[in-house]
Formats: sequence, structure tokens, C-alpha cells
Amino acid sequence: MSNSLIYKSATELVKGIKAKEYSVKEVVISHLKRIKEVNPYVNAIVNIEEDDILKKAEIMDANFNKNISKYPLLGLPIAIKDTHNVIGFKTTFGSKIYSENYPNENEISVERMLEAGAIVIGKTNVPEFAAGSHTFNKIFGTTYNPYDLTKTAGGSSGGAAAALATGMIALADGSDMGGSCRNPAAYNNVVGLRPSPGLIPIKNKNLIYSPLSVQGPLARNVEDLTLMLSVMAGRNKYDPLSYYSNITSDILSESKPLKNIRIAYSADLGGSVPISTSVRKMFNRQLDVFNNLGCFLEEDSIDFTNTAETFQILRANEFALSYEDIYLLDKEKYIKETVRWNIKKGVELKSSDIRRAEKDRSLLYNKTNIFFEKYDFLITPVSQVQPFDAGIEYPTEINGNKMNTYIDWMESCSIITVTGCPAISIPAGFAEDGLPFGLQIIAPFNQDISLLKIAFIFEQATKHGLKRPSL
Repeated sequence: MSNSLIYKSATELVKGIKAKEYSVKEVVISHLKRIKEVNPYVNAIVNIEEDDILKKAEIMDANFNKNISKYPLLGLPIAIKDTHNVIGFKTTFGSKIYSENYPNENEISVERMLEAGAIVIGKTNVPEFAAGSHTFNKIFGTTYNPYDLTKTAGGSSGGAAAALATGMIALADGSDMGGSCRNPAAYNNVVGLRPSPGLIPIKNKNLIYSPLSVQGPLARNVEDLTLMLSVMAGRNKYDPLSYYSNITSDILSESKPLKNIRIAYSADLGGSVPISTSVRKMFNRQLDVFNNLGCFLEEDSIDFTNTAETFQILRANEFALSYEDIYLLDKEKYIKETVRWNIKKGVELKSSDIRRAEKDRSLLYNKTNIFFEKYDFLITPVSQVQPFDAGIEYPTEINGNKMNTYIDWMESCSIITVTGCPAISIPAGFAEDGLPFGLQIIAPFNQDISLLKIAFIFEQATKHGLKRPSL
């Protein structure tokens, strides 16, 4: 029984538990067994508390008949990103500075998932302070790609995506500033969503009115991701950007054919980003899928003039605000050099730099709205390169173009962040080297439901997400 459960969808698992086809404890044990089998190879899950987890499963089974229908995530084993607080688990941020940090409250989204019946079985590995799209740190080490254990799993939600891909958990949460839900999803053949800012509330943000960083769900398919999002989303008083959500777990049943849907496509976002030959080839293959679905396609892009610089400034400002005190006290230099550079960049920003960035962000928002008056969606690759060697920190060049910083190679995601638009990474096949490729679909602000529906239709037409790693 146990081996048959690990790759069931989250939706199927909940239905099976409620129909008494298997118990919560059976589901949890099967996933714990899977963790023992494959986690030593991929290093995706950290801070597991097995005894406590099994007790919670037993209690849930003992109270099975008490209004079970109200628990949409009943018995689902999930893992939480190691930048998000869960009572009873350390939140280390992948940093030795926080290696013994036990939070005294749950993240808002975590609290909602627990109230929905999910069981947290561990934390997922992250790069230090979730900085960079390659998951490694000095506490737990490197997370590896399950499709090729010599390659990166991406980041910063790399542990989350690798754990999902290998069947260690049913659902995972993540966060996304410059691509941290989207890039690892693409690299691990799962689904990752950067929702519209405010859809999932966040408590205690250092820049409480900033839309740059959001939390988001990851799953093995769009239906499971929608289920998770329906629990995580919605207004909370502690987040002034948050708003009431009309996302329910059954919205995909209303998905209609894509005939006459207007889609703009651009492999390099209008020449704004360099991409590898392999990525361009994989992206071009996706156009036939949308044509066959009846969409109207046109090569076009939002004008991203100055957007990469805008993101760098806004990001650096947030890093300085969040970590300047730690940076100044870090005499032993525990913090990795790329993070130190990013904090220092923020500390040294001039007020004129921030004013210029805010002005350019506002101009981009207006340009984006005008663009989406003509199109329903924009599609582009998630990542500019395929998964790279796990022994390097980041790619230093793409097609002869030098990457000056550790985040330049992910501008295909980070400049989308600045628009404020929701974006999803959806499995879109495998390159010649056998590694997954992810397609990024972008919708207008607050059109997350439409985004989920088109991703679902693409997923059903292609079935790429069904291919699992051989581990």
C-alpha cells in the first residue's frame, strides 16, 4: 500500500483518506519511508520530527468522524520552506546565524494549512537567506536535482521542488522575489506559482507595503496547486496588501477551450535577456501546443527598458533593510559573499537611486496594463539556462553574455516580478540532456484564476508533469 501512495496527487490522497481507503498514518508513513529512501541523495528536506508527526497522524485518525469534510488538506504530508515559521521546527534561513532559531508563532499561510488538516513533516532546504536560485548553505549543504544528481535543483525553493518531484511530500510552500517558486519548479518538473502580491498574506514583512516578495504554492500538478492556494489565500489584517480571495478548489472545473485567446510570446522578452540555445529550442516547441489549442499567437513583449536595474535596486534596498544589522555584526563572515554584496549594495544606495527605481516601476506597471489590453497572456521561458552543475554558485555567462552578479542569469523571472503580475511555471518537456524545461505563463494583475485555468489546459494537453525521476 505505502509505495502506491507517494505519487498520488494531493487531491486523490484527500479523497482516499475521507473514503477510508487508507488512514492518515498510512499516508504519513509512506512518505516518511520515501524520505529515508531518497533524501540522502537529493538533500531536500531538513529538520524532520518523526515521532511527533506520527502522533499527530494517530490523533487525526482517532478523530476521523468529527466534521472531516471541512478539512480540505486532511492528512496531507507537507514540508515548509526553511524561511517560514512553524512552531516546533527550527527556522534557520539556511544561515549558521539562525541555526538554533525556534519561532514562537506560525506563518499565516502555515497556520491556514494546519487548520485545513495538513501535517508538517519537515522543512525544505534553501540557499542562505533565500538568496540566489541555487540551493546550498553551510548548515545543510546542497540540494541536488533528482533528474541528474550532478545538477542544481534551483532555488530558493529548491528543497521544496525536489521533495515534490521525488514523492517525499504531497504539497510544498515557497516564496518568490526573483523567481524562487518558478525556477525550482521548472528545474524539477513540478508546478510553481508566483501569485499576485497580496493574494497570500504575509505577517511581519520588513517592507510591509512592498509587493516584491510573495509566498506561493508548489505542487506536482495544477489541480493540487489550486487546492493549496485556496487554503493559503485571503485577507488578513496583518498584511495591508492582502485582499479577499474567490479562489476555490473546484475552479478548474470551469475551464473552457482556449479558442481566440490572445497570447503574446517572446523567448527573450523582447531582447531584454540572453537565453541559451537549448532553452530557445525548447520554448519554440511550445508554440505548436497553443496553436493546436486554438489560441491566437503573436510575437511581442512588454517593454522592459530599465527593469533589470529597477529590480536590482529594489531588491538591494530590501536586503539592506532586512539584514544590515546582521551584516555589520557578522565579524566571522558566516554570510556568503554574494549576500554580503547584495546587502552592501543596498546600504550604499542613494535616495536618487530609489526614487528612480520607484518611478520606473510605476512606468512599467502602466506599460504592462496597456500591453494586456491587447493580450490575455504572455508566455516565455522560466529560466534562461537549463539546470547547471551543482558545484558552481551561478552561471557566469549565457551565450557569450557575461553575468555580472549572482542574480543576472534569472532576469527572465525577476523582471516579471517588477510588473506585479502573477506568473506560473508549468512543466513543458525535457531537453536533449534529459533535464526538465519549464514554461512561464504571465497574466494581468489579479487574474490568478485565469492563469490557473490556462496552465491546467496546457498541462492536460501535454502531460509533461507525469514524468518522474528514476530515483
